[in-house]
Formats: sequence, structure tokens, C-alpha cells
Amino acid sequence: MSTTEKKAGLTIHTLDSAPEESKSLLKKSNDAYGYVPNLHGVLAGSPQLLEAYQTLHQLFTETSFDQTELTVVWQTINVAHECHYCVPAHTGIAHAMNVDEEIIEALRNGTKLPDEKLQVLHETTLAMVEDRGVLSDEQLTAFYDAGYDEKNLMEIILGLSQKVISNYTNHIAETPLDKSFEKFRWEKK
Repeated sequence: MSTTEKKAGLTIHTLDSAPEESKSLLKKSNDAYGYVPNLHGVLAGSPQLLEAYQTLHQLFTETSFDQTELTVVWQTINVAHECHYCVPAHTGIAHAMNVDEEIIEALRNGTKLPDEKLQVLHETTLAMVEDRGVLSDEQLTAFYDAGYDEKNLMEIILGLSQKVISNYTNHIAETPLDKSFEKFRWEKK
């Protein structure tokens, strides 16, 4: 996008229009993706929020979760929050990370995952979102019995922190999809 665009009262900044403190962060996004994703352009309105989002993203990708587990956590949260931008974006990202198509579609459609351990990760993440971090003893036992540990539980909280920033921002901004994600457009069923 070459000009500044207003949507629902939030500006989608470009490298030129962003506050000075956001320009190096947007350049980092541009270098990583070959363009500035619209979400990053919106987040640039607050340099601290953009930096927090980028930092949380980097930290979450460095957790003990593999590519598929990262996708399960991200998409479970995106779908639960009904994020019109992040579900398609993370569908494209999941494809780039070579996540199994059956898993990608199950997450997008809210159907059972083909792997029981991943299903437990999905259910635990969903419970964290829906019950605001309050998990029952039964839910925790199921999570640990599936092979996850306390560190993994805390890593879900890290992923949730990242997704709250993006999902809530996208709701307020009505962030338009980037062209690269339009083919993965999503609506809650």
C-alpha cells in the first residue's frame, strides 16, 4: 500500500507514514515478508505495541512447540476470537511451514484433529481462551497425560498474549487481508 489508509478509525501505516519510532520495526517486517503486512501497518500506530507483537511472535516461535503445535495454538485462538485477518494469515503461514492440510482444515472448521495429542493441545488452548486461564484438574491431567508439561502450558499463555494483540487490533481496525492471504479468506461456520 503506497498511501495511508483509514479503516474504522485506525490508520494502516506505511514505511513513509509511520511514526518515527515504528519505521525500523516496519522495515524489519518488510525485510521478513517482502512487504509490510496490513496488521503490522496498523500496529505501527503504537511503536510499543508493534514491538511487543514482534517480540512475542519471535519468542513464541522459539518455544518447545514444533511447527504443527505452533499452528494449533495460533489457529485455536484465532478461530475462538473469530479473527477475520489472522485465520487466513495463519492458514498461509501453516502452508509455508508444511503443516498437514487435514490439520489446517480441522482448525479452520472447528472439527476434530486427526492426532489425539494435538487435539488435547487444541482443547487446552481453547479452554484457556474461553475460561480466561482457569483450567480444571481434569483438563490439566489430560494435558499432562498427553505428553505436555508445565513449560508447554506457560508457552500457550505466551502464544495467547501474542494473539490477543493481533486479534483485538484486527477487530477494532477491520484490517483488510493482504493479497497473499485472500485465497484463504475465512468466516465462522
